[in-house]
Amino acid sequence: MKNLGQMMKQAQEMQARMAAMQAELETHEISGQSGGGMVRVTLNGKGEMRRIKIDPSLIDPAEPEILEDLIVAAHKDAKVKVEQHLAEEMAKVTGGLKLPGGMKLPF
Repeated sequence: MKNLGQMMKQAQEMQARMAAMQAELETHEISGQSGGGMVRVTLNGKGEMRRIKIDPSLIDPAEPEILEDLIVAAHKDAKVKVEQHLAEEMAKVTGGLKLPGGMKLPF
């Protein structure tokens, strides 16, 4: 039963590292951009939007679709970066251990 005790200890350590990583993700901010940096969206590590920055020259009441598309593109860019950061952090926490298909942590 020595191995079972060791496995339980490792599981508890991983759980503590996961909790620390989740807390860090809430404060970590990642930005995405579009339109050559004229639209910038900032998300936290959990994918929650924190800020949008829009260059005033893009604000044209006659063509709101352009601005709408640029916001969506900047958000997508930021989301991809958040997912990459999350994958890197998860690899650190799990020591490269692959999770079963369909399992997404920490959320």
